[in-house]
Amino acid sequence: MKFIRKNILNALFVIFLLVIVFVPDAKAFFIKGLMEIGFYKPTVETPKENVAGLNGIRFKDVKGNLIDLGDLKGKIIFLNFWATWCPPCRAEMPSINKLYTQFKEDKDIVFIFADADGDFAKSGKFMSDRKYAMPIYKVDSDIPEKVFAGALPTTVIFDKQGRLSFRHEGVANYADQKIIDFINKLKSSR
Repeated sequence: MKFIRKNILNALFVIFLLVIVFVPDAKAFFIKGLMEIGFYKPTVETPKENVAGLNGIRFKDVKGNLIDLGDLKGKIIFLNFWATWCPPCRAEMPSINKLYTQFKEDKDIVFIFADADGDFAKSGKFMSDRKYAMPIYKVDSDIPEKVFAGALPTTVIFDKQGRLSFRHEGVANYADQKIIDFINKLKSSR
């Protein structure tokens, strides 16, 4: 009897691992749980770097409108690169949505959620299914590697002078008070 119970427990554990590995929502749920207990906190002590001009770094929205980061000088830019198939992206989306909801009416902050696949139909369905109202964009120009080197998710924040003030590859909890304080500090700086 002990042998059967041990085999059943082993089989359940293997099934659990397979679900985590092969089901993106299950993996996202697991990662989100780890975020909520304190793992994956972003570090905001990143030194400010100049990116060789934000002019020409463009994104296109669902309606075809172009936004050039160079035109956003004087505003804080929160830029997130993500994909619908990416479990870490899915895991951090609720925290990003909470941050966006908190600052969306603030005219000094621009949020850009760049779908790495550029598939508006798929990303729009993803957002509406989860009741997120974040603005979706696709990349419409070359992106310097200092900004995005290809890892998903990647989040960058530019200060009002267009300096790269924060860059994080991988999942993080953006509803964390440290990030909120960091953004407020950027808002008050010149």
